[in-house]
This record gives sequence, structure tokens and C-alpha cells, in this order.
Amino acid sequence: MDLIVLVLVTAALFAWALVSVRLEKADLTAPIVFTGVGAALAWAGLVDSSAPPPVITPVVEITLVWVLFSDAARLPLQQLRRDVGRYVRLLGIGLPLTIVFGWGLAAWFFPQFGLWLALLVGAALAPTDAALGIPVVTNPAVPSRIRQLITVESGLNDGIATPVVMLAITGAAAAAGLESAAGPGSAAVELLIGAGVGAAAGAAGGWLLRVARRRGTGAEDFAGIGVLALSLLAYSAALAVGGNGFVAAFCGGLAFGTCAGRRAPAELVFVEQVGGLVSLLVWMVFGAIAVPTMLGHFVPLTLVYAVLSLTVVRMLPVALASMGAGLDRRTILFVGWFGPRGLASLVFALLALEALGSLSDQAVAVITATVLLSVLAHGFSAAPLAGQYGRAAAAAGPEPGGPVPVAPAPARGLSRKHSAAARFRRPGT
Repeated sequence: MDLIVLVLVTAALFAWALVSVRLEKADLTAPIVFTGVGAALAWAGLVDSSAPPPVITPVVEITLVWVLFSDAARLPLQQLRRDVGRYVRLLGIGLPLTIVFGWGLAAWFFPQFGLWLALLVGAALAPTDAALGIPVVTNPAVPSRIRQLITVESGLNDGIATPVVMLAITGAAAAAGLESAAGPGSAAVELLIGAGVGAAAGAAGGWLLRVARRRGTGAEDFAGIGVLALSLLAYSAALAVGGNGFVAAFCGGLAFGTCAGRRAPAELVFVEQVGGLVSLLVWMVFGAIAVPTMLGHFVPLTLVYAVLSLTVVRMLPVALASMGAGLDRRTILFVGWFGPRGLASLVFALLALEALGSLSDQAVAVITATVLLSVLAHGFSAAPLAGQYGRAAAAAGPEPGGPVPVAPAPARGLSRKHSAAARFRRPGT
């Protein structure tokens, strides 16, 4: 049975390589397709959603490590100063408000969750995934500053939300009296240790690669593998000293992107390609495990929460955070809507399912329903709404302040436009 699943999974990956462009033109994105593949495997009885194989956990964890590291490292932080106020507003005001609003709504709709599981739902659904809105961040008709705003928010908010998610999982485990569950205080210490270890590993690794390039001691073709190893080094080193590995991966990526120099984007390509492969596998796991869990614990309030999470819970904080940021109402609505929930949210759900077992089933069902609705809603609306907004922006005149170079959206095998050749080019490179 396992061999049959392996054959079908690898065949699906190869088939996607053959027909992905045609499917994407029909707005069938990779998350939609591979979630469907996973759900079909579960429906056919080839995958037991109630007893997932042990290999699933390390695959999910490593996926999150690479996503956090590459998302953070890809962003040219030194060149974001012109619009830093907008980024700070979205990440420092909008993101916390989104978590709080989602937390409060989950506690109100599902009082049986308690505070910790409600916090898990709110925090897990706060990060956005620009990869699910590829037509938005690649359409040149959309002003470059708005595309950059969406991309930067997506690149940083998953790492910022990760500590809150891990605290929520730890708190829920401790509240339920699960064996070996650490308290929230211990989890906070782990987060601090992870941040320190990750930043040190990323900075040292970036600097050493820079020196090796300058002296010609390192093979250019092996640099990508070296960065892949560096991301796992930051993660494993943090675990070895009692820190949080996911926070270490995120902080390591930030430090690496700052210290590695102008060749950093090219050296991240291999990490992003491998991450693209495993992310497709995670979408299949999502369809095979999380979707059946959602269907088994579905109640009407789940769908209501999902709709509110994608609209009010996201768009109201964006509107509040954007006050005084120089954005018109159309732009605020556009940015507020294009906050798709994607890979980070479903990875958080799978981690909660692994750590908490059946205790988290209904919370995972809510997260799953929201991500699934987002995959469909944002996947089908991205291209037409981006075109409509772009035409309206063009009619309003030239982009205020002039265009800016836009960092690429996550290259996770979701679009041809984000292949190795479509990386961010910094001035002078």
C-alpha cells in the first residue's frame, strides 16, 4: 500500500511539471491541485488520516524551517527604508491585532477551546502567504510599492507569529496535563535561546560564505547546498541547547540575508527549490490528514469563522494599521483582502495535531477550513482583482515616489514566474 502511495505521489509531482502552466492559466494553483490529490488518497483509503506515518512530522518541521529561513533571508532589509513606516504598521500593529481579533473570535465561537487553543487558532491564521497570490505580486500593473508591501508582510509575519503559536501549543498541552508538557514560562525561555542561536548561526554563516567567495576557497556550485545546511544547522543547534528551532531558523534567515552580501539571493535559490518540493508534499499531507479531520469535526460555525477570518479579522486590522500611511481606501481594501492563509498556517495546524493529538482536532478543523477557503477564494480572485486594481491605479496617475525593485514572492513551486531566474536583483548586481 505504501509503495502505491509513493508511485501516485511521485507521478503527481511529475505531472505538475508537465501541465502546471496550463492549470495555472485556469487558476488551478499548486495548493488547490495537491490538496485535492491528498484528499483523493484519503478518500480512496490509501492513506489513514487517523494514524499518519511517523515520517510526516519531520517533513512538516523541516518544511517550516526552510520556509522561515528563506522568507526572512530573501528580503533586502537594507533597502526597505523608504516605506519602513508602512511595514512597521502592518507587522507591529496589524499583525498583533489580527492575532487578538482571531483569538477573541475563536474564544467566543468555540468556548470549549479555552484560551490556549483559541490563541492557537488566532495566531496560526494570522500569517499571510504571498505565494497564494502570485498574480498580485507579479502583475506589473499593480504599483510596485503595493506589491512590495504585500511581499514583505508575507515574508516576515510567519516568523513573528511562530513564537505565539508555539506558546499556544505549549500552554494547551500544559493545561491539558499532557505528559512532559513544558509551561509557557519555559517556552518563552526557549524562544529567547532560539533567537540568539539562530541569529549567531545565520550571521556567522553569511559572513563565512562571503569570505569564501572573496578568497575563492568555496565552490560556487556548492553554495546553495551550504545555505540549505546552514538553515538546518541553526534549527538543530538551537534544539541542542534547549532553544526553539523554528525561531532560530527565522532569526538565522534574517541574519544571513544581512551578512551574506549581494550573492545571498542566488545562494537561496537551491533552498527555495527544495522547499518548493517539500511544500507540495505538505499540501498533499494537508489534503490527506487535515481535511478529513476537518470534515469529521465540522460544524456550521467553522465556516462562519473561516469567512470572518479572511475578511473582518484580517481587513479591519489592516485598515486600522494603515491610518495615516498615505494609502487610499481602494488600496487598503486590496491589501486587506490579499492576505491569503497558506503554508505556514497549515504547518502550524499539523504541528498542533502532532503535539496535542485529538485535543486539537476541532481547532485544527477551524484552521483547515480557513486555509482551504483561502486557497480557493484567493486562488481564483488573485488574477482578476489584481488586473482591476492595476487598471484603476494606472488611471490615477504615476506611482507616487516612483517605482521600487520588488523582492520575489516565495518560490515554492507555485509559479513559473518564480523560478531560479526570477530572483530579486539588487542595484549594482
